[in-house]
Amino acid sequence: MLEAWMIWLGIGILCMIIEIFTPGFYFMSIGLGAVLTGLASLIFSGTVWQILIFALVTFIVFLFTRKLSKKIMSKTSKETNIYALKGKMGRVVKEIPKDGRGYVKVEGEEWSAKDSNNQKIVKDTKVKILEVEGNKLIVSEVMEEE
Repeated sequence: MLEAWMIWLGIGILCMIIEIFTPGFYFMSIGLGAVLTGLASLIFSGTVWQILIFALVTFIVFLFTRKLSKKIMSKTSKETNIYALKGKMGRVVKEIPKDGRGYVKVEGEEWSAKDSNNQKIVKDTKVKILEVEGNKLIVSEVMEEE
């Protein structure tokens, strides 16, 4: 027959395995709480004591790992691919007609582009990329300083 410490240990190991596949350290808190409760169950045989120890240890571990979790999860990721072009400047290489598409050169590559106000933008005009819709850039004309 399984003893209490074996059950707690099994729950703890299972939660730690689940943590490998999920972010956030939530299952790690429960797993550590269960493992430590399993060790404590060798001393405290009452079910109520074991549940209290599990709840207290899990809560304390969760509080300490929460800070670590927030640091890891809140790292801002950089945009990649076409989305990295947002906010960059480019030049019109093929006129953008009113309510139409033209082409803009940004960082050495040409992209299909459309004016944000559906206005005409002539060739060699400097533009700023405002948005990305699919593989099309939404641009706005930039007035060049003299």
